[in-house]
Amino acid sequence: MQLSQRAREVEPFHAMAFGDVAAAIERAGHPVVRLNLGEPDYGAPAAVRRAMAEEMDGRPLAYTSALGTPALRERLAWFYRERHGVEVDPARIAVTMGGSAALDLAIAATVDPGTDVLMADPSYPCNRQIVATFGGRAVTIPTSPASRFQLTADLVRASWTPTTRAVMVASPSNPTGTSIPAGELAAICAVARERGAWRIVDEIYLDLADPDAAGRRPRSVLAHDRDAIVVNSFSKAFGMTGWRLGWCVLPESLVAPVERLATNLFLSPSAPVQHAALACFTPKSLAEAEERRLELLERRALMLDGLARIGLPLDCVPDGAFYAFADISGTGLDAWTLADRALREAHVAITPGRDFGVTQGDTHVRLSYAASREAITEGIVRLGRFLDSLT
Repeated sequence: MQLSQRAREVEPFHAMAFGDVAAAIERAGHPVVRLNLGEPDYGAPAAVRRAMAEEMDGRPLAYTSALGTPALRERLAWFYRERHGVEVDPARIAVTMGGSAALDLAIAATVDPGTDVLMADPSYPCNRQIVATFGGRAVTIPTSPASRFQLTADLVRASWTPTTRAVMVASPSNPTGTSIPAGELAAICAVARERGAWRIVDEIYLDLADPDAAGRRPRSVLAHDRDAIVVNSFSKAFGMTGWRLGWCVLPESLVAPVERLATNLFLSPSAPVQHAALACFTPKSLAEAEERRLELLERRALMLDGLARIGLPLDCVPDGAFYAFADISGTGLDAWTLADRALREAHVAITPGRDFGVTQGDTHVRLSYAASREAITEGIVRLGRFLDSLT
């Protein structure tokens, strides 16, 4: 019996692999500080947890529509209007099994074998694998601190290929935590639209992004590109990682194709999780989410101060998400070796840059400040001692 070519060629997500090593170290009796995964420690809002308990009372839980319940799609449309100032028809919203399924469906609906998807290097590693799974080619464009490790309209123009089908961006980004300025994002979308390509915009961390200089919350790309494909999730801003619920906003022309794909690939999202997620949009839950965003700002300051103190500089200060992309080139070790030794010797889990691309793969590591303040403080102390031992 033979594996498929895609199964043989798919790359591991090294952040997860380091998590497995960390678990083995903990089983041996050594507590590990986990700064490697983007998983908030605060969990779902209290009202959502209560709503889930009520749903799981033995009542029948039937399949929902492949695109999600009308109630949740309508509530998400309300959220776009109230939070982001854009009108979205609920019929254009597809509820999915996590943001990952939304990415799967966006790529499945737009990419053919032999076509290209432009994306930044560094960027979320699963994007490359999803494109490859559906036969496309991920064209990764090297970025630098000059563009805050993000694509620009000029980079997109310079990297365009005859078979480019889509441009994929994330703002704020994983692994850098940096955002694309609104004007630049509009320009990127304009370049792609003028050339007949799809715009796939990952806004999973948008509601954790900093306000602008005037104190205004960041707005969705839909404010200036109505036909962009927007991917989002309940995992980060609402702390619902294990609940596996996300959504995408689609152009009208993609709704029916995505519904067919969703029916065949996933059938429907979880019924009880969809019902419980309605409680995310109560005033109390939204206030709780905002308190958590402000707490993450405190954790960010703690992380950045600590990294500066132990000699791991940042090329760009993050303005969203909960990641710090630190330059470790001054340590004398490549990122993989440093991350491996930090885990085994200092019992601190971080993620080597190899996960996210080639350009900074050996010179940068990602640290997550979604962990508690206590974990961040202890992790910095341990990393400092480990770095001191190298000299």
